[in-house]
Amino acid sequence: MKKLLIVALCVLGFQAQAQTSQELLNHYREYYKQMKIQGDSQGIINGLTHLILLSPSEAQAHKDTLAMVYMSEGNHIQALNTIGIDNSPTDSDIAIEVKAVSLKALNEPNRALIHFEELFKRTPDPSIAYELAELYLQTNNLEKSNSYIEYGLTNSKENMGKTFYESQQPYQVSMKSAFLYLKALLKFNENKVTNIDAAISILDEAIKTAPNFNLAILSKNALLNQKKEAKPKE
Repeated sequence: MKKLLIVALCVLGFQAQAQTSQELLNHYREYYKQMKIQGDSQGIINGLTHLILLSPSEAQAHKDTLAMVYMSEGNHIQALNTIGIDNSPTDSDIAIEVKAVSLKALNEPNRALIHFEELFKRTPDPSIAYELAELYLQTNNLEKSNSYIEYGLTNSKENMGKTFYESQQPYQVSMKSAFLYLKALLKFNENKVTNIDAAISILDEAIKTAPNFNLAILSKNALLNQKKEAKPKE
C-alpha cells in the first residue's frame, strides 16, 4: 500500500510538472507574439530564447529566427554564436543568409563566400550575385567576380534595385547600374595604370542610368584625380 502511494504521488508530480511546463511554453508563445506586435526587438529576443529552452523539438527553427533578429539589429557576433558559422546541407535558407551576411559584416569575406555560394546555388538571383561579385573582387579573384557581374548584367530586371548606404541618406539605383559600378572597379583592378579611362567610361554608363549614384560619382572623381596626378608635369 505504501509503495502504491509513493508511485501515485510520483505520477501526480510528473503530471503537475508537465502541466506547468506546458503552461510556461504557452505563456512564452503568447509573449513572443505580443512582442512581435509591439515591435519590441529585445522582447522578441527574450521570447525566442525561452522558447528554445522550453521546446527542444522546435529549437532549431527558433534559433534560426533568433539569429535573424540579431543580424537585423546589427549584432552579428550574437547571430553567429546562436547558429554557428559552419556550412551544413541541413541549414535553412534563413540560417545560410544570416551566416553569409554576418560574416561579411565582420570582415570575413572568404568565410562569407561559402554561404553566399550556397545561397546562390539554392536560389540564383542578381542580388546574391552582386554580393558574390563584390566579395570576389575584394579577395582579388577577378575571374570569379567577372562571372557574377556578367550574370547580374544579363539577368537584372528593370524593377530590381540596389540600396547604398555610404552617404548620410541611403539611396537606391537600378541593379544594372550597380553591376556596372562593379564592372568598372574590376576593369581598374585588372590594370591600375592602363585601365583608368576604360573604368571611367563604364562609370559614366552607370551614372547615366542612375544620376544619383553617389558612390559611382565619387569613384569617377577619384580616378580622374589619379589620372591627373599621374600625368607628367610640363
